[in-house]
Amino acid sequence: MPGNYVGAIIDPSFLIALFVAIAVFATVFTLLPAFGGDPLKARMKNVALEREELRAKQRARLAAEAEQRRRGGLREEHSMGMRAIVERLDLRRALADEATVAKLRMAGFRGQNPLTKLLFFRLVLPIVGFAMAAIYIFLMNGLPEQPFFIKIFVCMLVAYAGFYAPVLYVSNLASKRKQSIQLAWPDALDLMLICVESGMSIEAAFRRVADEIGAQSVPLAEELVLTNAELSFLQERRQAYENLGARTGLDTVKSVTQALTQAERYGTPVSHALRVLADESREMRMTAAEKKAAALPPKLTVPMMLFFLPVLFAVILGPAGIQIKEQGLF
Repeated sequence: MPGNYVGAIIDPSFLIALFVAIAVFATVFTLLPAFGGDPLKARMKNVALEREELRAKQRARLAAEAEQRRRGGLREEHSMGMRAIVERLDLRRALADEATVAKLRMAGFRGQNPLTKLLFFRLVLPIVGFAMAAIYIFLMNGLPEQPFFIKIFVCMLVAYAGFYAPVLYVSNLASKRKQSIQLAWPDALDLMLICVESGMSIEAAFRRVADEIGAQSVPLAEELVLTNAELSFLQERRQAYENLGARTGLDTVKSVTQALTQAERYGTPVSHALRVLADESREMRMTAAEKKAAALPPKLTVPMMLFFLPVLFAVILGPAGIQIKEQGLF
């Protein structure tokens, strides 16, 4: 049996077929790259395509930046015109003070342009309001039965409202911003406490908390990011904490900034102070909710007397009144 295998292997026809198969395999293996193309050229082609895509993206980005600069230039021209009018009339000395600047910061407006726009609108809106009221009353025959002095008084009242409209707008934005920050501040303190106890620095904790709290309160996330930036470039970290308390205008935030300042100065642990302040913030928020709930019954007294009691009397006494009327007693 083994002799048959050896004879088949040393058979000349088998050896020739084996050599032919090896030669064909070697030929195909040698000529395969020529049919498949140069891999280096394919890679260079892919690199060239990617380069063209990057160039297209770069050109689109540059075009967008140019358009933004053009629009910003138009806005800057408008701001320059407003600034020239404000400076020529010296409106900052007459209408602005530290309280106005602080209110703008609480509303989220930073820099000199918001103050310039506020003063400009406080100058323009009274004139526009008086002119529109005068056109409506005197040219369009508004308030025809009123005397001349009443018409002038209405025009002055509209001008007065236009003078204080920008201040009311800023105050409304500041109130909404403070409310948003106050509602999200206890949760931010809890997150900050977790970050500090895990070994993060206060800068990294501010950045992490800003990323997480943004879904609940965008103003608070903005303030934390700004504080993180101030901690990086200000010479005194205490100034960054004080700026955070001044921008928010909340006592709870100011207490936390004071605790962070003391911890920075005396080397006390920050985690203990944050835990205590977080509990106090939650208790204050719960106290405010309970105060609103306790004030609800007195506030409902007048609406109940005006709207609920008449309906209740009508439902109770209505059938009796109908029966008495049907029996002809009245």
